[in-house]
Amino acid sequence: MAYSPSPSRYSTMVYNNCGHSGLKLPAISLGLWHNFGGVDPFDIARDMIFAAFDAGITHFDLANNYGPPPGSAEENFGKILSNYLKAYRDEIIISTKAGYKMWEGPYGDWSSRKYLLASLDQSLRRMKLDYVDIFYSHRPDPDTPLEETMGALDHAVRQGKALYAGISNYNPEQTARAAEILRRMDTPCLIHQPKYSMFERQAEQGLLDVLEKEGIGLIAFSPLAQGLLSDRYLKGIPEGSRAAKVHGFLKKNDITPEILIKIKKLNDIAARRGQSLAQMAIAWLLKDKRVTSVLIGSSSVQQLKSNLAALDKPDFNPFELKEIERVLEE
Repeated sequence: MAYSPSPSRYSTMVYNNCGHSGLKLPAISLGLWHNFGGVDPFDIARDMIFAAFDAGITHFDLANNYGPPPGSAEENFGKILSNYLKAYRDEIIISTKAGYKMWEGPYGDWSSRKYLLASLDQSLRRMKLDYVDIFYSHRPDPDTPLEETMGALDHAVRQGKALYAGISNYNPEQTARAAEILRRMDTPCLIHQPKYSMFERQAEQGLLDVLEKEGIGLIAFSPLAQGLLSDRYLKGIPEGSRAAKVHGFLKKNDITPEILIKIKKLNDIAARRGQSLAQMAIAWLLKDKRVTSVLIGSSSVQQLKSNLAALDKPDFNPFELKEIERVLEE
């Protein structure tokens, strides 16, 4: 099949500068953590990427171990990119990461220079790329000096295999140290990717302040708390949902009666705002100008388009914010 992107793809998306850099990211980016692996239908994954690009999503986020099986999301994305989007490579931001287990032995996990640089080479081969736009250290390594990990990111940028360096899952103190090390190397830390949602607010305990001070952008992953902040679980666990999959990170026992009460109350607030709970949860994150982009997942084109509508109602009045806070604190 042939593909031609929508001529109006840049007319409705909001683009934000990533920290103090000149790089603009879409307010909503697409993550390929779930539903793009070898166990998933390729045509659905392809159509979601087409729909995302048509809507102005220019940033596609991956990691070496995304799948399952590990590596298969990068392989599938590489096929889609080379077969349909190759002519638009300069319009696209592609990120990948290394830091979790990818292969056996002492060199296929964590954040040594050996692992990070070998993993990046493998990722480039899987995606059939000469470079990625952003390369992340996926998590801090307690057994590797931070200078070594940041040195590997700096080396990847100087090699031309990545344009920017990023970190993910680093706490505020680790983030400040990483930023200082990279600054000394003249390879600034562009972006931090923490887990951040209405149900996961640890980023507010110092990290946001560090990022603002250091001029580092933030892209929030799991903004819908693996789908909990949606209407999917209001009436139980539907077939095909993340909680119903054996290889998913959201488990059935995560959906407790207490969580369901909060979800229903938040859903009522969203309904009064004239949007879905998922749309409200995304807009709630973007209300903080320190948040550059929200990284959404998707299992269908319909779900993707629905979540993109979060940008239609970005503003909250003080009463709504207080009401949401009351529910979250219960």
